[in-house]
Amino acid sequence: MKNKKAVGNAAEEAAAGWIEKNKGFVILERNYAARGGEIDIIALDRDTTVFVEVKYRGSDVSGYPSEAVTEKKQERIIKTAMKYISETGNDNIRFDVAEIMDRNGRKYIRYIENAFEWRSFRWN
Repeated sequence: MKNKKAVGNAAEEAAAGWIEKNKGFVILERNYAARGGEIDIIALDRDTTVFVEVKYRGSDVSGYPSEAVTEKKQERIIKTAMKYISETGNDNIRFDVAEIMDRNGRKYIRYIENAFEWRSFRWN
């Protein structure tokens, strides 16, 4: 079995390349970390800063990768994104998920725009 970190890094690399090529976004940051969280990819879609969570699974036996972006995970991503916004000033934002699955040795990407909403997040 491959190292989980190496598999995760390869998935993030594949997602970043796919996003640049197929979505036309500009990648601003990879693995941005702030106290309490990390964001896999931060990209620019015209004037919108996009925070992308990348999830990989070798099969769909345990469900789709995006199902692993739980409310608790969303909370960490949102809080980390708020730190990034405080540093950059662009508050026109969106949260996407890039899920990558392996089927019969081929990798497939399903890209979910507006995967979760940050405005309705409970801050307490």
